[in-house]
Amino acid sequence: MSWTDYSTAPAPGTPICREDEVTGVRALTVETGKGAFPLLVLRAGETWRAYVNVCPHQYLPLNYRGERLLSADGAKLMCTAHGARFDIHTGAAIEGVDCGLEPVPVESVQGILRIGAH
Repeated sequence: MSWTDYSTAPAPGTPICREDEVTGVRALTVETGKGAFPLLVLRAGETWRAYVNVCPHQYLPLNYRGERLLSADGAKLMCTAHGARFDIHTGAAIEGVDCGLEPVPVESVQGILRIGAH
């Protein structure tokens, strides 16, 4: 499933948040006329990354049971519901599930993070 298959997927250019509002990883909801879209945003080195905030195991948000989503070494996203781990750079499954997180393109425009082009 692609992030664009969600009925609430925001259009390219939709504002997400200011860059300075993201420390570590931030779980948030992007509200549009289509409804609420669950999103995870993080900075991986010099690159912004975003993923649909849905664990492919039980379709719960990664932050379902808490906000501690980064591993101690900062290299993995973790599902708080059952402990699955995902690579922060690609969303690929590392442990606990067979499939990874769905990446969402993101870009920074004058300090504002926006949904990027497909």
